[in-house]
Amino acid sequence: MTTVNSKPHARLRRTVAVTARWLHIYLSMLSFAVILFFAATGLTLNHPDWFAGHAKTVETHGIADKAMLHTAGSEGADRLGLVEMLRAREHVHGAVSDFRVDDTQVSISFRAPGYTADAFIDRDTGKYDLTVVQDGFVAVINDLHKGRDAGKAWSAVIDVSAVLLVLVSLTGLVLIWFVYKRRTSGLILAGFAAIAVLMLWKLFVP
Repeated sequence: MTTVNSKPHARLRRTVAVTARWLHIYLSMLSFAVILFFAATGLTLNHPDWFAGHAKTVETHGIADKAMLHTAGSEGADRLGLVEMLRAREHVHGAVSDFRVDDTQVSISFRAPGYTADAFIDRDTGKYDLTVVQDGFVAVINDLHKGRDAGKAWSAVIDVSAVLLVLVSLTGLVLIWFVYKRRTSGLILAGFAAIAVLMLWKLFVP
């Protein structure tokens, strides 16, 4: 009777082990680039001084069509026209993060990872001053790591990446459970590492 009852249990254990191994392998391969990217940018974020001094600032000047600076709309200026004018003429990119209109001036800000562009346009004369700051490659990937000024699509990539990393971790724990010779030592090591991280946070983080 014991032998008969143990067969379904054994088959279940084998199925769980095989499934966990399959998921762990392919999820690891799928998230390989993600793990590498976030590991590398975690290091660059933690040491910004290593890559300081790579920003490039360019200032340009021009004249906008004054008709776009005095419109009857609620904003008082042609938002779309001014933004597209700057994109076409000055080749600015990124999302518009701020658009302000006051009595004498229109200010427009563009933001993208590692990139800022700020334009100030005189409403009376149409003259504008544009300042573009382009940081180096490391600043770009640091902003991507944080999801700053990267848009909704990249935000979704970060969410999916987080889920993949959680699944890789959990399937790894499931796998170690079926490696009898290493199960106890593996779980003890995982617990020790978790406690060590917690203690470091409690003792050294202000």
